Amino acid sequence: MRTWEQAWQQALYDERGFYRRPEGPAGHFATSAQGSAAGLLAEALLELAAREGLRRVIDIGCGRGELLTALADLTAERDPDLGLLGVDVVPRPDHLDPRIDWLASPGGADLPDLGGPRDALVLAHEWLDVVPCPIARADEDGTLREVLLDEAGAEHPGAPLTGSDAQWADRWWPGPYAPGEAVEVGRARDQALAGLTSTIGSGLLLVIDYGHLTDTRPPEGTLVGYRDGAVCPPAPDGSCDLTAHVAMDSLRLEVCTQREALRELGIDGTRPPIEQARTDPAGYLAALSRASHAGALTGPGLGDFLWGRRRITADTTR
Repeated sequence: MRTWEQAWQQALYDERGFYRRPEGPAGHFATSAQGSAAGLLAEALLELAAREGLRRVIDIGCGRGELLTALADLTAERDPDLGLLGVDVVPRPDHLDPRIDWLASPGGADLPDLGGPRDALVLAHEWLDVVPCPIARADEDGTLREVLLDEAGAEHPGAPLTGSDAQWADRWWPGPYAPGEAVEVGRARDQALAGLTSTIGSGLLLVIDYGHLTDTRPPEGTLVGYRDGAVCPPAPDGSCDLTAHVAMDSLRLEVCTQREALRELGIDGTRPPIEQARTDPAGYLAALSRASHAGALTGPGLGDFLWGRRRITADTTR
């Protein structure tokens, strides 16, 4: 028997894990950091970095560098000295802009030493949702028991939660629990973020992810798989992504929705005036395309992503 946390880690990050597959995550699902909307997200991040006086962007769990590429394209002329660093489980992709540095990571909560970067925007975009965590389910008495998996991937109830996991559930995902209700124990995500924070000298830590707060915890849990662009059962065999939403309030960050954050940074999806179509057709079409992409990032779904921020100074106690 294995715990879900153990099986999840192996399925995503071992030598044949899902995130090491040659097609990369973009071969199976899209995020705000990929495709046509990546340029707008990059634009917003550059605006945030400028407001905070930051001179480097570090992308944790960056896939194959899609968002970093968008950042490099935007800064090629106007800010070529902005530092760019990607961190992921694969070696540096050959196609990347030479200005993009790279660090290979073991995967999950384990990260390489970032070297204490200063004045850095450290971005964890859809990283914590793929940091494996314990899965617990309530038995007939409402007692949370850690879920175990047999060799065929079938679930079995384990021992009751104890220690730090039980304390986390009591504080951040409290009962009472109906039989069969699931809890994704975020203690592992809290520790992963603390580990990342400890490697930063100064700057802004930004976590963007699927998330929920104490008052909106989903009783059925959120663990799910993605394969070939579609949702699938969460099979811990390396054939699919495995992701579960993040308990954002337990991270102790300043939290808002992506919709709120992007609008404050100038990305709001406002359509251009129709009169522009007659006076400047090309400009109108470009503005309309931008509004469409912005609408996708701020509308239902992606707009409900949660952004969590923490400013880090040289004397921050961690």
